[in-house]
Amino acid sequence: MKGGWPKRPVIYEINTWVWLYELSRKYGKTVTLATVPDAEWDAIGAYGFDAVWFMGVWERSPAGIAISMKNNGLLEDFRRALPDFAPQDNVGSPYCVRRYVVDAQLGGPQGLASARKKLAARGLRLILDFVPNHVAPDHPWVNDHPEYFIQGTDDDAARQPDDFIRVGGRVLACGRDPYFPAWPDVLQLNAFAPGLRTAAIDTVDSIADQCDGMRCDMAMLLMNPIFERTWGARAGVKPATDYWPEVISAVRKRHAQVLFIAEAYWDLEWDLQQQGFDYCYDKRLYDRLEHNAAETVRLHLCADLPYQERLVRFIENHDEPRASAAFEAGRVAAAALTAAALPGAKLFHEGQFEGRRVRLPVFLRRRLDEPADERLRSFYRTLLRFLGTDDLRSGEWSLCERRGWPDNQTFMNLLAWCWRKGDKRHLIAANLSPADAQAEVMLPWNDLGGRSWRLADVISGEVFDRQGDQLTKSGLYVDLDPWKFHVLKF
Repeated sequence: MKGGWPKRPVIYEINTWVWLYELSRKYGKTVTLATVPDAEWDAIGAYGFDAVWFMGVWERSPAGIAISMKNNGLLEDFRRALPDFAPQDNVGSPYCVRRYVVDAQLGGPQGLASARKKLAARGLRLILDFVPNHVAPDHPWVNDHPEYFIQGTDDDAARQPDDFIRVGGRVLACGRDPYFPAWPDVLQLNAFAPGLRTAAIDTVDSIADQCDGMRCDMAMLLMNPIFERTWGARAGVKPATDYWPEVISAVRKRHAQVLFIAEAYWDLEWDLQQQGFDYCYDKRLYDRLEHNAAETVRLHLCADLPYQERLVRFIENHDEPRASAAFEAGRVAAAALTAAALPGAKLFHEGQFEGRRVRLPVFLRRRLDEPADERLRSFYRTLLRFLGTDDLRSGEWSLCERRGWPDNQTFMNLLAWCWRKGDKRHLIAANLSPADAQAEVMLPWNDLGGRSWRLADVISGEVFDRQGDQLTKSGLYVDLDPWKFHVLKF
C-alpha cells in the first residue's frame, strides 16, 4: 500500500454537483466546494471514512449536453428519476469531460484545493475521476490533436451515424466498449497513439497534483488486447507496452503516494492489479450477492488473499441501482455487511445509508426528496464503527468452514468468516438466503479450549456464553432466520 493510506481504506462517494445543490438549498445561498460549512465536513468526518471520492468535479461539456437533450432514451431516464425534470437540470455527464479543470460552478480549482484542506484536517484523503477512454466533442484535443482519436470516413458516418460523427470537418468514432452501443456524447481516444499516451500522462499528473487517489473509469478498455479487439485495424499498430503500466509508472515518478483504483469488469481485475492498480472493483461479488446463492459467494472468497486485499467491495455506486431497491427489504443489511466486512477496500455511496431507492442519472444536478430509513441509517453507523476495529483494519482474515447434517443442508446458505489481531477477534456469520439456515461453524483458532467465552453481537447487542472446548471440538452452532447475521466479538 502506498504510504499514508491504510491497508483497507473505507471510501465514500459523493455526487459533487447534487451534494452542493442540496447544501445550497439547505443554507439558502450558493454553496461551492470553497464555502461548504464546517459542520458538513464534520458530519462526513464523523463516519470514520478514510477518503472521499468527489465524483464529477471536472468541467462538463455544453456539446455533450446538447447531444443528450436529443436522446429520447436519456430524457425518459431523466423523467423517471425526476418527474419535474427541466432542461436546466441537465448539467451534462461527468464522464463527458471537456477539460480536466474543476468546473467553475462547483468552485473551480481553488474551491477543490480548499475542500481538500478541509478533508485533510479531518484525516480524510481525496479521490477524483480520470476518464481514459474518451473525451467530450468540444475537448481541446479535437482541434489541436485529432491524431489522438479513432478516425472514421465519410462512408462510416453515412452507414453508422450512431458510431461515427462529424466534428470540425473530420469523422471521428464515438466512445464505446465492445459489448454495447456507442456513447453518442463522447469521442473515442486511440490508446495505441504514442502522442495520446504522453498527453494522458500529463493529464493524470495534473490530476495527481490535486488529490490523493483517482478512480479510473472503465480501465479495462485501454488494455492492449481489449482495445485491439474493439477497434482492430482502426487503432493502428499495437504498442509493445500496455497503456496502464506506461501511464502509472510515469505518474508515480512524481506522485509516488497516489492511489490508483480501476473500474474493472470481465474478470480482468487480477490483470489490472499486475499493471499497477492498487485496487480494482469487485463487480463479481456484487453480482453474486444480488443474484446468486451463498455458495457462489463463498467460492468467490476462496481466491488468494493478496488478490482479495486489492479489491473494492461495494453494493452500490453511481453506476448500479440503489441498494435499497436492488436488495429487497431485510436483505440489504446482510449484503452490506458481507461486502464491507471482507478484505480489501470498501466503497459506500452517498444516500446509501438513508436507504435512497431512486438511481439518479449522473447528468442531473438535483434529485427527489426521499424519506430516510432511520433503522437502516442506525445499522450503517454501527457497521462503520465495527469496520474501524483493529482486527478489521490490520488483522488477519479467515474464511470459515461450516458443516450441516445429512437431513439438513441449509448450511450451504450460510457464509462465515473471522478476523483476528492479537487478543481482538470477531466472527461474522450471515444467512444469505430467504429460508432459515443452521450450521456448525468451524473456527480457525487453536487457543479457545480450557476457557469460557462471551460472544457479544456488536450489531444486535445479543450476548452468548460458550465453552471453548466445545467450540474447538464441534464449532459454533449458528441458527439464523432469512437474511439475518451475527457479528460476534469474542
